[in-house]
Amino acid sequence: MTTNTSGLKVVENYLKCSKIATLDQLKKELGTSSTMTVFRKLKCIEYLASYSHSGKYYTLNSIAEFDEIGLWSFNSIWFSRYGNLIETSKEFIDQSKAGFSAHELAKILNVEVKHPLLQLFKQNRIYREKITSSFIYFSLQPEKKKQQITMRKSGGFHDSFDVSYEMEVFRDDLKAAIILFYSLLNEKQRRLYAGLEAFKMGHGGDKKIAELLGLNSHTVARGRREILGGNIHEYAREKGGGRKPVEKKSQKSSTKSTKS
Repeated sequence: MTTNTSGLKVVENYLKCSKIATLDQLKKELGTSSTMTVFRKLKCIEYLASYSHSGKYYTLNSIAEFDEIGLWSFNSIWFSRYGNLIETSKEFIDQSKAGFSAHELAKILNVEVKHPLLQLFKQNRIYREKITSSFIYFSLQPEKKKQQITMRKSGGFHDSFDVSYEMEVFRDDLKAAIILFYSLLNEKQRRLYAGLEAFKMGHGGDKKIAELLGLNSHTVARGRREILGGNIHEYAREKGGGRKPVEKKSQKSSTKSTKS
């Protein structure tokens, strides 16, 4: 039997070498038949369980190289930064712009998700509505749910979707573009633009955009309310701005000609 410290090193070194491992493989490395012993070691080194293959594979947080939507695969074993399949399914539903059917979400996660979605629905953690011939799952948050259903029914969603579009994810290059565009605007336009981006994100958008642009979340919320209220025409041009009237120029020229 290994000591506590050496046991941690054994598990850590094995995972760093093999990337992933099953419970039985880790038991063998530790020289133990105790499941709890293995889990105590894993807990000390911040492990992840796979959401595919019934969660029987393990890795370290430091090993997983998550993509822009929070997934990582090694030898066709899938891991998620959000945890197990149930929590990952809920996160993807909450972040979606138009909800997901079980078939659509399965294409993204690369595993069957009918049972996790049904479990989430029965636990009242997500909302479900039958649209045409399929059940579509939506966020339970009222404002976000309304946006998702509107998008789904408007026909703005199609089956051959781009995941980066369907998920509320800000890539580094998109963040840079948003910040650059924001920097070119005046104060009022910045507030309105921040409000628009926050509205597009739905639940939690005010806080996320405020953090991205270095604003107070109340400022973002104000911009969102203003732009949703439709009263943005008054901001289109500052008082006194724009092209000077042609008539005034013509009158001055006429007066000058008369004096001559």
